[in-house]
Amino acid sequence: MTPVRRLTVLYDAECGLCVHVRDWLLRQPRLVELEPVPAGSDAARRRLPDLDHAATLDEITVVGDAGQVYRSAAAWIVVLWALRAHRPLAHRLSTPSGARLAKGAVLAAAKWRGSRWGGQVYRRADGWTYDPRAGWTYRAPGCADGACATG
Repeated sequence: MTPVRRLTVLYDAECGLCVHVRDWLLRQPRLVELEPVPAGSDAARRRLPDLDHAATLDEITVVGDAGQVYRSAAAWIVVLWALRAHRPLAHRLSTPSGARLAKGAVLAAAKWRGSRWGGQVYRRADGWTYDPRAGWTYRAPGCADGACATG
């Protein structure tokens, strides 16, 4: 068995909940180094070229320094395992009954995340911008002046 010394945590940089959790993780004392990287980003693609990057935007994915890939509830458990104060909880969640609880928590977070934007995630790269006062607005990529040629 290869020891885990570093975990790359792929998170959705366009998701407020995901960014909040990333910031929380960075404030926690760690037993294993955590490096958050925006999912689907150029940095993620360079660092992990063999990973299905589209899937990392749909499901939390954590990659160990020896190439271990954790998804969904297993990803949350391994992240908790890396945190000094939460390693005992990670051990409890790694049992069969704990894994059901962890899976439920991941599904609840995913449901909340999806419900925030009508079941889909709006991305800046697709032309969406968010203003807290006005909400989400769309401008097709390449249409910065609002005058796009139509097909």
